[in-house]
Amino acid sequence: MTDPVASTLAYHARTKHQLDRYAAGPGTLDWDAQPDAFRHWRDTHVTPLPREVMARHVLWPQLDQARPAHAFTPETLGSLLRLCAGITAWKQYGPSRWSLRAHPSSGNLHPTETWLIAAAVPGLENGLHHYQPRDHSLERRAWNDLTEPGVWLGYSSIPWREAWKYGERAFRYCQLDLGHVLAALAYAAALHGWHPRLLPLAPNQVAAGLGLDRAGDFADVEAEEGEVIVNLQADAAPPPNWNHWAGQPSRLDPKPMYAWPVIGEVAEASRGPLPETSPMANSAAKHVASSSTRHATETILLRRSAQAFDGKSVMPLEVFRRLLAALLPGGSPVWRLWPGVPRVHPVLMVHRVEGLKPGLYALPRAEIAGAALKQAMPEMFAWTPSDPELPLHLLLAAKAENTARTLSCHQDIASHSAVTFLFIAEFAAPIQANPAAWRHLHWEAGMLGHCLGLEAEAAGWRGTGIGCFFDDAVHEVLGLGDTQYQVVYHFAVGIPIDDPRLTTLPAYS
Repeated sequence: MTDPVASTLAYHARTKHQLDRYAAGPGTLDWDAQPDAFRHWRDTHVTPLPREVMARHVLWPQLDQARPAHAFTPETLGSLLRLCAGITAWKQYGPSRWSLRAHPSSGNLHPTETWLIAAAVPGLENGLHHYQPRDHSLERRAWNDLTEPGVWLGYSSIPWREAWKYGERAFRYCQLDLGHVLAALAYAAALHGWHPRLLPLAPNQVAAGLGLDRAGDFADVEAEEGEVIVNLQADAAPPPNWNHWAGQPSRLDPKPMYAWPVIGEVAEASRGPLPETSPMANSAAKHVASSSTRHATETILLRRSAQAFDGKSVMPLEVFRRLLAALLPGGSPVWRLWPGVPRVHPVLMVHRVEGLKPGLYALPRAEIAGAALKQAMPEMFAWTPSDPELPLHLLLAAKAENTARTLSCHQDIASHSAVTFLFIAEFAAPIQANPAAWRHLHWEAGMLGHCLGLEAEAAGWRGTGIGCFFDDAVHEVLGLGDTQYQVVYHFAVGIPIDDPRLTTLPAYS
């Protein structure tokens, strides 16, 4: 029998990019066979959702304030889905046209599928519904006679969407994407006065609840991996069972050129329980107020991933401090949703921030984590406190643009930003205890990236995730010599340069 811990650690090791080679991926891309960005469920009852967005009056700094919960209706659920999973715009260049969504995705490939489970919601049929973002509708997959009210969101991943372009490293990107998706849900739910909770279900249980384990339904189409189910109510009731099923999923890529068996192996090895709830999830935030005058819905719907930065703008210190505060427990609605102890910690390459020396900084998200990181890193790092309220420490004063660019697969976006974040995860110990922690560490990193992206957008800046980096070269720069810590994500923030050749079209006509 394969050891899940060993399989998970081996997958992570073999999918590292190195300075002299990249992780195994396709030798060529068949652009005509790019996987469909939208999975459809044929032969299902389709329910169009209202497209109006609620709570448009709420300003970004007011987002986290307590507000009465909206009732569950087709209108409020349609609003939630638009803000956390819907299309926000279409882009066009010549004959090419592609959609943008409320959450970013590696390569804009969007492996995450969203499911709505509704019971006794007035005006909406009971059942398990696949959310179709293309036209903002629900495709009813299963149903039952239910009288006890409840609403849940389920999430699954289609690894082939990422593997088509990124090969073996794709399962990493699926998990990072899911972190962004969960964070997007947390922000959207806060606007509606809802308090989502992750249900303590393993991926196999999620698959059963979403019908993803019905092998006959997925014959000759790409499989979906169960990830998590979220309850939109305060209690943690399990979702209902289903008596009636309908529908067949569409095939996304009729002629795949490659196969990556290791993705199936790590998916199986990393199926395990969610982390236990930590009291830190509800701890008080470090208060750094946002001065943004934007509305929260505007910020969410206008969020974009930057494609290039200007390489010269200096970030105001107040904006920088607000970015950091959002990453700490209690600093964002996201950390009420995520139950685990903080295990992913930003190391910052500061290039251009008002009043700060350029250099390498650390932001441990828990006091005990700061002591452990300091012990693991070289003695030459100064660990000089650099903020009167936030746990920001200067490790090394030095210009780091070239280093940031090299470590991020030679991408200019990491050096032209005002600051680039390297997310360092407590790694070996959590995975030894529970191989599913490998997924959760990537979720946590994706959540951190989403917090940065939205806070940057609210302040008139912009962020972008960087999934391509040279893993062990990062560890060498930080003096991390074993698997106690591993880098799992990069994220950069700066002033974007927009491409005037692109036309922006409305999300829904």
